[in-house]
Amino acid sequence: MKPVILLIGGATGTGKSTVATEVAHRLGINRITCTDVVRQTLRAFFGPDVKPAIHRSSFDTPPGVPVVDAFLEQTSEVLVAVEAAVSRAILEGRSAVVEGVHVVPGMLTVSAADATVVECVLTREDEEAHAEHFWIRDAASGGERPVQKYLDHLADIRRLQDYLVERARANDVPVFENTNVQETVSAVIELVLGNTAELKAV
Repeated sequence: MKPVILLIGGATGTGKSTVATEVAHRLGINRITCTDVVRQTLRAFFGPDVKPAIHRSSFDTPPGVPVVDAFLEQTSEVLVAVEAAVSRAILEGRSAVVEGVHVVPGMLTVSAADATVVECVLTREDEEAHAEHFWIRDAASGGERPVQKYLDHLADIRRLQDYLVERARANDVPVFENTNVQETVSAVIELVLGNTAELKAV
């Protein structure tokens, strides 16, 4: 039986972590890889003088560099480690969920011969609702994820969202508007079950 690798992408503030956690629980998948955690781990090994791209936020850019270009540079660095984690899961025959802004359709290489790969991208099309998400997240984290940082860069975050949607459509990856978490969770589970007979939702 091939393991299932579920890839959930989306810009910052689209609810990827919440959806990924609930979907994994309901499908009985106990391995979740968050690309932000992978990036943070890489920072411990590579200083900003060696790999400056991973020491920025996904939506932060050096002066004069387009936000998408800076994001793709960072993504290329992060996905090397993400692919290693996915390869390990497949080697062990374990299903896994990978979620994060760095899950860019067409950039993460997973062999369909070794695993059932299911991919989707989450969005928040309404700008006001997108901004509101950061206020909610700030309150939930006790201020550890300061809202103003994200609001100041909301235009760049939404530019990255547009880019991820473009990539999704070009690679035939489903895009789910995450206005209702439970509806999105159900849609993602339906997508997974439609692609594999190995898993059953609880």
